[in-house]
Amino acid sequence: MKRRISAFILAMFLLLLANGTAHAQIIDDSTRLLYSPKTTLQLYEQNVLEGNYAELPIDTSLNNIQNERYWYNDTTFYQHLGNVGTAATPMLFQMPNQIGVRLGKNIFDRYAYDPQRLNYYNTRSPYTHLYYVQGGIGEQVFEALHTRNITPRWNFGVAYQILSADQQIGPASQERRTRGLIDNQAVKAFSHYRSENEKYDLFFNYTFMKVEQIESGGIRPGENDFTQNDLDSYEEENVNLTQAANEESRNNLHLTHIYKIAKENLKVYHTLDYFRQRNEYTDNGIPAVLADSSSYIYPHFYYSRTRTEDATEYKQLENTFGLTGNNKLSFYKAYVKVRNANILYSAIDSLQGLSDSLLATGNVFKPISNKDKFNQVFIGGSIRLFYKDFAELIGNAEYQLAGDYRIKGMARVGGAYASLERVLFSPSLVQQYMLSNHFRWNNDFGNIVVDRIETGLNQKLGNRQYVKFNANYTNIKRWVYFNEKAEVARAGGNQRFWGANLSHNIYFGPLHFENFVSYTNTDEADKIRIPEWLWESKAYVEGALFKGALYTQLGIQGTINSDYYAYGYMPVTQQFFVQNGFNVQAYPVIDVFLNADIKTVNVFLKMSHVNYGMTEPVNFITPYYPGLRRSFVFGLQWRFFD
Repeated sequence: MKRRISAFILAMFLLLLANGTAHAQIIDDSTRLLYSPKTTLQLYEQNVLEGNYAELPIDTSLNNIQNERYWYNDTTFYQHLGNVGTAATPMLFQMPNQIGVRLGKNIFDRYAYDPQRLNYYNTRSPYTHLYYVQGGIGEQVFEALHTRNITPRWNFGVAYQILSADQQIGPASQERRTRGLIDNQAVKAFSHYRSENEKYDLFFNYTFMKVEQIESGGIRPGENDFTQNDLDSYEEENVNLTQAANEESRNNLHLTHIYKIAKENLKVYHTLDYFRQRNEYTDNGIPAVLADSSSYIYPHFYYSRTRTEDATEYKQLENTFGLTGNNKLSFYKAYVKVRNANILYSAIDSLQGLSDSLLATGNVFKPISNKDKFNQVFIGGSIRLFYKDFAELIGNAEYQLAGDYRIKGMARVGGAYASLERVLFSPSLVQQYMLSNHFRWNNDFGNIVVDRIETGLNQKLGNRQYVKFNANYTNIKRWVYFNEKAEVARAGGNQRFWGANLSHNIYFGPLHFENFVSYTNTDEADKIRIPEWLWESKAYVEGALFKGALYTQLGIQGTINSDYYAYGYMPVTQQFFVQNGFNVQAYPVIDVFLNADIKTVNVFLKMSHVNYGMTEPVNFITPYYPGLRRSFVFGLQWRFFD
């Protein structure tokens, strides 16, 4: 792994801050502020498609700036490998959001820019923001964004993001490639144009991400009398892998243009998406202890016992043509989507060198069949009937010709709602076919069916409280998953589980309490791993100081989940799998923080995991992957409006 460019980032960061100090705010002769968050507006492509052209000021609030989940592009709860930017999978079940062909390697989705959900800008002046987080044991997050209007109707912007972290486990004497664990660099470029007659909108973005994650395979079980309760030596335990790494690169070109034919009553649109993702797993020094015996990481050696080089490259081109319209009481959308995709597999053959596009059947190799190419057609649409903000009915459906489908209906009155959803979808390409030095399969599983019923309430109670509640029941038929051997399997019976989530915020003057609790019962879903209880609570005092020049939050936050057999992680296939040998025990992680807002600067200071070493057992996020120790974290976001 290349050494992280921390010094360069910091130098650039300080240079930009110094350059912007004298120009962060523009005022006229009467000292009235001209450019500010109120003149830097955001809008979203999906809102414009639905006829909502509202442009909102950028968010400058302090809330959750210190919370690690809010440092990334997805703020939900994730199980990960214990450090910033590492491979992750959602802790709570999520309904499939795509039918049809898809790759199925998603461990870094949390950190990637989402082309479908980017926010676009409309600025009266050039706008720049710098975001920087530095932890005491190697955690680092950085983003620089700049956007400006080229004309009053045309905006363009770019952003650059870095996530990096250091290794935290393995003997100190072991060479750990400068201790780097994560090197994640991402770029986005985006633009929005609206014609002078306001009949035509164009949205464009290009996103790129490249990640390198050094793979340790976790602490090697059964050595040095390792136990989960051993606070003194777990960091020095041997790890399974010493020269292994996963690399992923992905880029996406997204273009949507919308044209009004009959004002808001009828609009036509076209969306083009090109997506490419390449994953490589390499191990140029397979440890002898793994080469000489089977292990859960390397259960087989099909081509070589000394090195592994596996790769997949997936490409997808998607064109969507649709009609949409809206009025004061309704919205509709109908579309046809064409998806063309292909995938290329490669693996090392110790006799033939690098063997591209090979299908292994026994010991005989032959060119891969046409299963690597896919041409699919979808039809879909949605309708929404509503009366002001009081009530609405929503229906969404999509059907892949002679294949998958998804359908969802939802009704809402005030803050109360209920929904019913069904998704019939194919297993991912990874679940159907694998070519690797350590795993091989060629499956022909049928479609999976997921049914979900949900009801809930989003309601403000008086002026001091807000409650968000939902209860749900999910039934999955023919579930395809990764089993205890990290191989693909189909569940014998239905997977049924139910649960509820509650968010509650209340304040008393300057004192605020924010709580989230989730309960999930998986007694009838032994192949789905979700903690029965997940809890996060935050209490803080906020208010202005020094005649309003400084606004602060001082508080404490705690997160805990009940013990459960969390998913294991398989670095070779980049998948999380069901395991029954390591019980991730309940453990509270407590942070103390101070957030401050000084005009255009937001700052936070945090002592994370203040209770480290005070309780047992060791905090494990994923089996054999401990969480971070106590660390002092500093973060800053600076905005420039010129």
